[in-house]
Amino acid sequence: MRLRNPRVQLVIALAVLLIVVSAFSFSKIWFKQGSMNVTAVVPTVTHQDTPQVSDVPSAVPSPDTKIASVATYPTENVDVVVIGSELEGLYLARAAMDEGLKVKILDPHQAFGGQILQSQMLFLDETRDEQGHLLVQGRAKELFDGFRNAKIRKLSEFTTYMDKLSKDIPIESGITIQEVEQIQTPDFMHKIPSILYKTNKNEVKKITASYWVDNSDFAALMSRLDAKRLPGLEKFYGQKDIEYMSAGMMMKFKHVDWKKFNTTFNALKPEERSKQFGGGSVSDSFAIGLSGMTKTYHPSNDRVFLRGLNAVNQRDGEVLINALLVYTVDPAKPASVQEAVYLGNKETAQILQHFRKTLPGWEKAELGELPTYPYIREYNHYEMDYTLKPSDLLAGTMFWDNVSIGGYPLDLQGTSANKWGIEMGRPDKYGMPLRSFLLKNYENVIAAGKNVGSSAIAYGSTRIQPNTSLAAESIGVILGQLHGKQKLREIKPEDMLKLQSYLATRYQIKLTGVTGTNKITGWNEEEIRKLDTGEITYPSYVQTRKKPAVK
Repeated sequence: MRLRNPRVQLVIALAVLLIVVSAFSFSKIWFKQGSMNVTAVVPTVTHQDTPQVSDVPSAVPSPDTKIASVATYPTENVDVVVIGSELEGLYLARAAMDEGLKVKILDPHQAFGGQILQSQMLFLDETRDEQGHLLVQGRAKELFDGFRNAKIRKLSEFTTYMDKLSKDIPIESGITIQEVEQIQTPDFMHKIPSILYKTNKNEVKKITASYWVDNSDFAALMSRLDAKRLPGLEKFYGQKDIEYMSAGMMMKFKHVDWKKFNTTFNALKPEERSKQFGGGSVSDSFAIGLSGMTKTYHPSNDRVFLRGLNAVNQRDGEVLINALLVYTVDPAKPASVQEAVYLGNKETAQILQHFRKTLPGWEKAELGELPTYPYIREYNHYEMDYTLKPSDLLAGTMFWDNVSIGGYPLDLQGTSANKWGIEMGRPDKYGMPLRSFLLKNYENVIAAGKNVGSSAIAYGSTRIQPNTSLAAESIGVILGQLHGKQKLREIKPEDMLKLQSYLATRYQIKLTGVTGTNKITGWNEEEIRKLDTGEITYPSYVQTRKKPAVK
């Protein structure tokens, strides 16, 4: 039936139009809702001081979720951030700045200077090859030459040196890392764009950088990352709990008649000297060993121990000694550190009485200024791109990406399981590759100083300051040379040769053309494996090792 009434036709047409519009609107709303469910916002993954059960946030953050990239903080942009003010990392900071980079030091400790100034660890160990040739290179040579020649011996003289090293580099001390922003690169590496930190005035700041250097004595940055901890000395000694090399409390004395000490000691006949002091030596500058004398001292408790002396004449009747060990100290726990300070300084007062009775020239000795922080020898070892092993050191291995030439005995200082410690071998000299200072799976995290990529046994040698100081300085120079052109991990052998040539020409740092004696020539794979795990102790093994028959 056809509708002829125009009015009725108009009503029907309006009704049809309303139905079409409603259907279109509904489909549009449904499409938008579906899109929102697919493209939820995912915040940047961060690591905080106190992680929750999981560090990975949910897909859609709650209104209370704290996201570093959203919140507003005072922000600073630099090229390199160095965490900590230990001597070794300062060489990296200085070199990078001299090469034109913008550098900043953020120190978790309240005071500047690390083990040198705060622990007063002012007895420096040189590195030499087995022919006695000095291996110390770079800026560190000025310090070590000054120490040997008695021009840099006192705390004030070390302070002057380190102030010069850090001149014009901005430093904030007493900071606390709050959050570490992490992103994933296209090649599935981690990268740190920025961190949030709290100042000693409780102000939260943000800083961005191209590279981050962990130069602290308790891995203040790396311990917060997805880094793999390598087995420590607890595995070597078969212990259940993690334990590090003993910490040291430096002992400082005044009113010592060093001239009398030196002349009286050296005037004794060898048999008399051995009976009274045991092995060792005394010179115008140093007293080494005398462990027969230290063995007659009985510590007040099992956590402290007096080993053989490393004593330096600081002039004017002042003497500094590195010999007092404190066991089971965790440098990442402030309470453990403070307990070590208490135990060590308390013991020093008793050791003074022992020295007055047993050492000529010490009759009127008194306590000097006591340190407020222990000398931390070791913390966790984290996996780098390459982990140095005892076999690398004893074979005199040189690497295409050498950033240092190292040397020194594999000297494992005492733990509660072996209070005297043990020497695991004496390398001639060896290379230290750039890869041993690049944190595995991280594009822009560099290790400095005590954080070197090394097994716990190889660390007995790699830890020595000239070794890692030279590496740090070389890396600082390389960062400056690569800036804006290339990433550290993109360096190829031919690139490295050019960089090493620049280091030799510009800074007199020689990293190529060096040969180290291979002391494990002819060893088979099983022998090398046992050497690296500590099942073979090199000094004793080589005395009894049976060489394979010549066919």
